[in-house]
Amino acid sequence: MNLEEIKDLIKLVSKTGIGKVKIESEGFKISINGGSTSTGEQPFILQAPATQSFVAAPVAPVAAAVAATPASPVAVAESDDAKYVTIKSPMIGTFYRTPGPDKDAFVNVGSTIQVGSKLCIIEAMKTFNEIEAEISGKIIKVLVDNATPVDYDQPLFLVDPA
Repeated sequence: MNLEEIKDLIKLVSKTGIGKVKIESEGFKISINGGSTSTGEQPFILQAPATQSFVAAPVAPVAAAVAATPASPVAVAESDDAKYVTIKSPMIGTFYRTPGPDKDAFVNVGSTIQVGSKLCIIEAMKTFNEIEAEISGKIIKVLVDNATPVDYDQPLFLVDPA
């Protein structure tokens, strides 16, 4: 859950008058109490592991950093697919497998890619960012559906680097 989703959830609880909301997911817990407290304190509680932090940053510097990111980060997968490399999203946005609605996908399962090959497009703040491969290999699995939202560091593709 990112900072914007948390803000939206707080606004929703405030507007609707819901008494209390608790959400727990992997390594993350949030509890929002919509009622007022007698001490005048904020009724919102956010608990997260010490390794996870939320930082609010101005929009302009983030946009500049996103536009400057040329390619997606690469990390080793941690599941049964440990021999494969996971290509992750370098930004938050909308994932597109094709350059246009009537065009073929940049890559499909079984496609061979080279460093610099175009993998997909991520639309962020009305800017279409082409994501290029940082490794060579073969696409084993596409982990995201076309035209769906993605978060920063979300796995997009599994690649066999062999």
